[in-house]
Amino acid sequence: MRYSRIQSYILAAGYLAYLLAGALIFQVLEKDAERIQQGITFRMKEDFLKNFTSLSPAEVEVFVENLMEAVRMGIYPAGNEFPDEHNNWDFSNSFFFVGSMLSTIGYGNLSPKTAGGQLFCVFFALFGIPLNIVFLQHIGKMLSMLCERLAKCLYRKGVKKKTARGLTLLFFLVMGILVFLCVPSVIIRKIEGWTYNEAIYFTFITLSTIGFGDYMIGRQHNKFYFPGYRIVVAIWIIFGLAWIALLFNLLTTLLEDPNEKPIEDYLQVKTVRKKKKNSKKDPSARFSLEDGLVLHSSRDGQSNQS
Repeated sequence: MRYSRIQSYILAAGYLAYLLAGALIFQVLEKDAERIQQGITFRMKEDFLKNFTSLSPAEVEVFVENLMEAVRMGIYPAGNEFPDEHNNWDFSNSFFFVGSMLSTIGYGNLSPKTAGGQLFCVFFALFGIPLNIVFLQHIGKMLSMLCERLAKCLYRKGVKKKTARGLTLLFFLVMGILVFLCVPSVIIRKIEGWTYNEAIYFTFITLSTIGFGDYMIGRQHNKFYFPGYRIVVAIWIIFGLAWIALLFNLLTTLLEDPNEKPIEDYLQVKTVRKKKKNSKKDPSARFSLEDGLVLHSSRDGQSNQS
């Protein structure tokens, strides 16, 4: 157990260090180029405002295309002053970009533009995505352990095995929906000024890794966001991905094998008897969730129920 905890701490520390290092490197590689591009965009806007009466339709068309490209890159030349305090590649944005990249969400609103940033992105994702998968699987095992403890607690209090399975699964689903979908949606709605429908839409599209990019957090320049807002959202995404991956796996089993008792596949409860001849059932028999809600289900057809 101690060795397992040490492994968990090492994995978590390594994963966090990988994210922090990536965020810092992307910030160094892209921040100056972003600042230069912002300056070019604002000068382009100033020139247009000074000479728009004498511009030809073709020149106006070129300006519109350049302006649309700048907005697509995350540069919003609104107002009359150059936004010295804002940069798409500050540490908070860089950390959020790294987290969304390794989780393969890929919103598309922010991407490296320099040759060095693009090359680093390839190698960073090449090793980071497998590391992210391992880390998510580890979080999944932690969630399974929590469900296992709940099932043991219910069983010790006299709840039948089947009832314990159902309650454990129900607890997993309800708490996951509350913690990773409903509560974050309420908070994001309050901060971003969206409707609740838009907030729940954003949370699901994000955690399902669909990542349309039509709704993004922390992008309204007329709003004040508390420091580290996007970092907190990135951490929520990491843990939420582990939960929703388990949920999708369970739903897949329900659709593929509706008659195979998927609850028993995911929440296999085993009672342990004393290995003595002609002994009665142990009243303190304990049970465990075999890989609980791990990303695979047992299909060997052999039941271990007592």
